[in-house]
Amino acid sequence: MMIALIVLAVVVVVVIGIYNSLVRLRVQCDNAWADIDVQLKRRYDLIPNVVETVKGYASHEKGTLEGVINARNKAMSAQGPAAKAEAEGLLTGALRQLFALAEAYPQLRAVESFTQLQGTLGEIEEVVQNARRYYNAVVRDLNTKIAVFPSNIVAGMFGFKTREFFELKDAAQREAPKVSFSAAQ
Repeated sequence: MMIALIVLAVVVVVVIGIYNSLVRLRVQCDNAWADIDVQLKRRYDLIPNVVETVKGYASHEKGTLEGVINARNKAMSAQGPAAKAEAEGLLTGALRQLFALAEAYPQLRAVESFTQLQGTLGEIEEVVQNARRYYNAVVRDLNTKIAVFPSNIVAGMFGFKTREFFELKDAAQREAPKVSFSAAQ
């Protein structure tokens, strides 16, 4: 009888330990996703300023400017890591087109506010990339913990689900948009 109580106590302690580690990883995933979301919001808030600055110098390039705004709106409304990653890829492509367009206007490149906006966007891109790496690492740890024995049993008992990675599908999307220009063309 005593041995059964000891075994039961050990099992309860192990289950509690596994449960707590799963909860800790789930909270880390939520926190990491919130960090990505904050940085993406900063990016979304900056894009209209970039578009307005370019519009003043290249107003006849309406299609490109509208494409950037449409891609931004789609990225803002995307839900979940997979949909967000796809929308972010489209937005990155639209920003590339915008910055390629800006290269054709030397007077635009000389505007201080435009270069400041480019610099800020570049910084945000780097922070998003780092936040994405951290998020994916935490998701990997959580998904692994949910899949391996014996924590898979505890995860199943308490309804823990695997998370989606925030990954870009297309190799071209993996590159940050070009946000700085040389002084000479």
